[in-house]
Amino acid sequence: MNSNLKWKAISVVTVVVLCIYGLFGLPDFPTSFAALKHNFSQRIRLGLDLQGGTHLILQVQVNEAIQQETAIVADDLTNKLRTRNIPSDQPIVASDTQIKVSNIAPEHIGDFRTLAGDYQQTWDLTPAPGEVNGYLLTMRQTKIAEIQDQTMTQSEETISRRIDELGLTEPVVQPYGQGDFEIIVELPGESDPNRAKDVISAGGQLEVRFVPDPKPYASRAEALEAHNGILPPGTELLPGTASASEGQGNAGGESWYIVDHLPIVTGRDLRGATPTRNTRMPPYYMIEFRLSVEAGRKFGPFTEQHMGQYMGIILDHKVKTVAVIKGRIEDSGELEGQYTEEQANDEALILRAGALPASIKYLEERTVGPSLGADSIRHGIQASITSLVVVLIFMVVYYRSAGINAVIALILNLVILLACLAYFDAVLTLPGIAGVILTIGMGVDSNVLIFERIREELRGGKAPASAVDLGFKRAFLTIIDTHVTTVVSAAFLGLMGTGPVRGFAISLTIGLMANLFTSVYVSRLIFDWHLAQAPRQAELSI
Repeated sequence: MNSNLKWKAISVVTVVVLCIYGLFGLPDFPTSFAALKHNFSQRIRLGLDLQGGTHLILQVQVNEAIQQETAIVADDLTNKLRTRNIPSDQPIVASDTQIKVSNIAPEHIGDFRTLAGDYQQTWDLTPAPGEVNGYLLTMRQTKIAEIQDQTMTQSEETISRRIDELGLTEPVVQPYGQGDFEIIVELPGESDPNRAKDVISAGGQLEVRFVPDPKPYASRAEALEAHNGILPPGTELLPGTASASEGQGNAGGESWYIVDHLPIVTGRDLRGATPTRNTRMPPYYMIEFRLSVEAGRKFGPFTEQHMGQYMGIILDHKVKTVAVIKGRIEDSGELEGQYTEEQANDEALILRAGALPASIKYLEERTVGPSLGADSIRHGIQASITSLVVVLIFMVVYYRSAGINAVIALILNLVILLACLAYFDAVLTLPGIAGVILTIGMGVDSNVLIFERIREELRGGKAPASAVDLGFKRAFLTIIDTHVTTVVSAAFLGLMGTGPVRGFAISLTIGLMANLFTSVYVSRLIFDWHLAQAPRQAELSI
């Protein structure tokens, strides 16, 4: 064997060894078939349609984020009007995307318009219809679109972090639909989908708000009656548990609290959350949370100013705790309740993963059982083996000894494909198996092109070595052309498709790249090795 063939053979053997390692790892000695099978199953990740799991489609309520932005700007505008002594005999009214300021004193209209100029980059100022001294601030469409995009991005990232902390195998979290603010979530192999759903759908919107009236009311009607049917300005009613205010409240388990409309700090200001045993309420757990430095700068002065008064810790628009402020608090706090260890872990997980900017709504839910996945795997493997065997028999019968060359190239092609899936932690789906089968067809096509070219050269009177050389050279451009066009198509499927379609695109792309290596490089090596071993005048069996 000449040195050129020797180095080519070493490179092929190296690829084979790396593939075997990728598929089986380093087995323990003495090993067994069962151990190898177990290692293989651990390295090939199966998608939702093969191993079962949960498929969800969620819709993000982006309007909530827009309304929150409007409320924040309205509160900021109110404070600035008060600071600059610009009187208005009616409170500012905030709707979804508009803020209405009525009855501004005529001598202060110029000052108001100057003040409103601070918001001109994202808000349009127009006279209020039917009012002489009233104005409307309307959020611009560019700002609305920006909030919508930010809300979707943050929701997707937050859900991904929560799912990752659950330790699920290769979950899929990505946008879905066309402009309907939907997210698709696929959880392969999730044994407890209800727990995952609870973690996903929980708003996790931690807020700390001032509580001007710490008394728990048994119902909304009772709270309104206690204030003559009108809540104090800037407040709202929120439900809570009976234990939120040191066990007081409705014996039925739910109470209502009057809290400030705007929070002091929110879940976005969190820098950590840890479950720990509640030594004051054994055997229950509580959650300790830490705030950012910026949030501490706001929270410290607030708690110092309101010592002896009450603040509420609100999670998912429900009052969890109402506590007296006993001193200045800057960087940490506690969320108490009758949490079990698992509940505390889940709540801390939600808070660590970040706050959802808006609530979500379930649009679709499907559960795929593992029996369907096993059936899909069995039929997919049967189809792959059947197609491979039929193709190999045809190649050996039609091309004789050269067909064995094609058999080796096809088998190595499949080994490389599966090894790449294992190395890249790619997920094998049912469409991915279809991509594997299509790869077998493409591999056969490449070998047929090469073999027919070699036959033409032999019929033209060329010597076997020359015929092989010209056959590979003249078939190469055609093979490259077919593979590049197919890879480009697969790339678009991978970029624009959802999980299963992407699985098909990934397996097809890897298979095509492996096919270029096996059909052009490995197959040529086998031909050259055979010719080097055969007598000079021997015929090529093709």
